[in-house]
Parts: sequence; structure tokens; C-alpha cells
Amino acid sequence: GSLTASLILNRVSGGTGWRINRDLIDQLLSLHEDFASRIAPSTPRLDTILTVRGVVDLIEDEADEATAERRTGDIMTGFVKALDSLIAARTSEGARLAEVLASQLDEIVRLTAAAESLAVLRPEAIKARIKEQLAALMDAEPNLPEDRLVQELALIAAKADVREELDRLKAHITAARELLASDDAIGRRLDFLCQEFNREANTLCSKASDVALTRRGLDLKAVIEQFREQVQNVE
Repeated sequence: GSLTASLILNRVSGGTGWRINRDLIDQLLSLHEDFASRIAPSTPRLDTILTVRGVVDLIEDEADEATAERRTGDIMTGFVKALDSLIAARTSEGARLAEVLASQLDEIVRLTAAAESLAVLRPEAIKARIKEQLAALMDAEPNLPEDRLVQELALIAAKADVREELDRLKAHITAARELLASDDAIGRRLDFLCQEFNREANTLCSKASDVALTRRGLDLKAVIEQFREQVQNVE
């Protein structure tokens, strides 16, 4: 990012005056005379001439060296104070944001563990579901070629087991916590990690064959989206 600082000096009394650029006024009057034969003339108004840029300039008395140095010192003291206040505000905001992100990660941990503990993900339940789907497939296509049967069985097995997605979610949680503990700029990496979180949650929902697992997946998606929104405020 970038930081722009602006300074406006206001004189409270004296030290100012006005300078009239008479040469410029003469040029303007001469131009008026040159064009009077081609454009319907009218007498130039003084208030109009005075509004032309450069005709009237504000002049200020130059401060002596000691006064200039004292003024510069006051400016720099105020500037440093403003920077210190900015840093303190950013640090305070960052600490509050870290608490929010940590809390949301805790919720992702809870939902991941809740999904992992569902009965539908137990090995015996997965095995029973595969047998049921395989039997349904055989009933629908009793003369299915062996190689096609193997492919269909592999697809059924892959969709029935979401442990890989849950393991990756846990790995992403660990990575996110390590980033939050870092003193480096982590916003972009956290944003990328949010994409990975969301990908696993989407796959979890698409593979879910149980209402409870689908609900856990949707809850995960909601918390991950909240996490992503907060990450946009991280440097």
C-alpha cells in the first residue's frame, strides 16, 4: 500500500500581502485591443481582470532561519505523533481482528470434528452404502462389463468416503493458525487458503449422501465465507 500525508499551514496574523502583476495586465489589455476589430468589444472590467490567474498573487514574508527551523521541528514532531497514533490504531485493530479470525477457525474446527464423528462416515457404514449402491447398479444393468463395473465401483467408493476432504480441512486449519501467529504480511496467503477451505467444503457437500453431513458442509461454507470476508482486512 501507500501512505499520503498532507499539511496545511494557516497564518493566524500578519506576514501576508498582495502582488499585482502589472505586466500581465498590460498584456491582457493589449490582447483586448488586438481583437477588438474582429470581436464585438466591451470595456474590460477590473474585477474580471483580477480573477485571471497570475494577475494577483498572495505573498508571504519569509521567516528567519531560526523561526523556519523551529516551525519545521514542530511539523516533524506532529507528523511523528500522527504516525505513532496510526500505528497504535492499526495494532489495536489487528489484535481485535486476530481474535475474530481465531474464533472463526475454532468454529471450523468444531464443525469439521462434528462431520468426522457422524455415523455415516464410519467404515462399516461406508461399506454398507457401497454394497447398497453396487446392488442397485447391478439391478439396473445386470450385464454390465467387468471393466465398467470396476470403474463404477471406484466412483461409488470415492464418493462415499469424505475422509480425504476432512483431512485437508484440518491441514488448512493448521496452516491458517501458523499464518496468524506470523509477523509477516499474510493477507494474500490467507485469502488463497480461504479458497482451499471453500473447495473442500464444496466437495464435502457434493459427496454427502446424508442430510446431517450436508448440513455440516453448509455450516462450514457459511463460516468459511465469514472468515474470508474478515481476511480482506488483513495486510
